[in-house]
Amino acid sequence: MARLIAHWVFSALCILLVARFVPGIVVRGFATALLAAVIIGFVNGTIGLLLKIVTFPLILLTFGVFWVVINALMLKFASLFVPGFYVQGFAPAFWGAIVLSLLNIAIRQLLRRPREINV
Repeated sequence: MARLIAHWVFSALCILLVARFVPGIVVRGFATALLAAVIIGFVNGTIGLLLKIVTFPLILLTFGVFWVVINALMLKFASLFVPGFYVQGFAPAFWGAIVLSLLNIAIRQLLRRPREINV
């Protein structure tokens, strides 16, 4: 449970960082970022997953670039449901999706459990 809460808080911090560095993405505060993290996770886990399955051949043809396009669309879609979280256009959504993905990869690496070393 603590790992889930830590991941949620770090995801909200990542959203705040994205809003700080990507022009066109606005987050009004930490509470808004927490709500946005939940909604983005839900949207990516439902509609985003379905879109990624349906468009898998296109993702393969574009060497994964279309995956980022889907993530950008999901970021833009999530902004419709969170008051105080705005994504103003596709270009900020695209760059925001890239930055958010990279930050989330870094967070996963920080929060992963250490492996046992068998000698």
